[in-house]
Amino acid sequence: MHIIVFLLSMMLSCVSFAQQDSETPPVDMQLVKLTPHVWYVKGQAGIATDNHGFISNSAVIETEDEAIVFDALGTPALAQMLLDLIRQKINKPVKRVYVSHYHADHVFGLQVFKQIGAEIMGPEGAQQYIFSTGAENRLNERRESLKPWVNKDTRLIEPDSYIKQDQTVRAGKLDIQIITFGAAHSHADLALYIEQDQVLLSGDLIFVGRIPFVGGNEIARWIEKLDQLESIPAKWIVPGHGEAFQDKPKGMALTRDYLTLLQQSMQHAVGEMLSFDEAYKAVDWSRFASLPAFDRGNRGNAYRIFLSMEASSLDH
Repeated sequence: MHIIVFLLSMMLSCVSFAQQDSETPPVDMQLVKLTPHVWYVKGQAGIATDNHGFISNSAVIETEDEAIVFDALGTPALAQMLLDLIRQKINKPVKRVYVSHYHADHVFGLQVFKQIGAEIMGPEGAQQYIFSTGAENRLNERRESLKPWVNKDTRLIEPDSYIKQDQTVRAGKLDIQIITFGAAHSHADLALYIEQDQVLLSGDLIFVGRIPFVGGNEIARWIEKLDQLESIPAKWIVPGHGEAFQDKPKGMALTRDYLTLLQQSMQHAVGEMLSFDEAYKAVDWSRFASLPAFDRGNRGNAYRIFLSMEASSLDH
């Protein structure tokens, strides 16, 4: 009898463990305190479906009575892990979430924060993506490529309010600048600058440790906005992907140099009326070829820019 009870107990324990394991991605998520009021979690460099979807960053601003989240990660399960860490380490309610831009690896966790009553705020212009067939297709794709973490219950959450222009908001004793960029990396981008801590949360306008994802055709505007970011008197920058950094020229060099190479090489190819295959082979990609996401992302980036520049040349 004792043996039977023991075996049943073991079976129930295994079932319980399996259920728990299926609800929590096996990733290493650490909420790191960067300055007196700013924390962040760092995803692993890679393409969107690597590391169970944990490939992007999220930041948390701690005030006297609330925790403000910047970006909600790429799955509800990851967002729940982040929320649990906030409750453990900061122990203040999340009342608002700012979304840097609407790409899947930053927004599919929003429903977790919406369910606890947080106000969701995103950049004006994100509607172009949110209500597009592309957004629906991306969600369906992630239900397959990131199952079970993205599933039939996962949904895209629209902001409660759209931020249309630069503004400074007061959060407890902190002044937070909201900086809008319009279409740059995505249909609409924004960044936050916490004045007292001199921390800039850049979203995907800056990538560290992997090649940038170039999803749109506003590459010239994106490069221009990097100059604006560099002029901000930040002592720390938390990029959308990769390690937080203090040396601005060095930390921003990969994004700037990669985008510049894409822009100049594809522009030259279109001017010379080369085919895309000819254009791609002519470029020296060696500086970036060893970086995560290069093999899966670089050709697509180059092709999108080539097509946009080809279309632009036909318009003139």
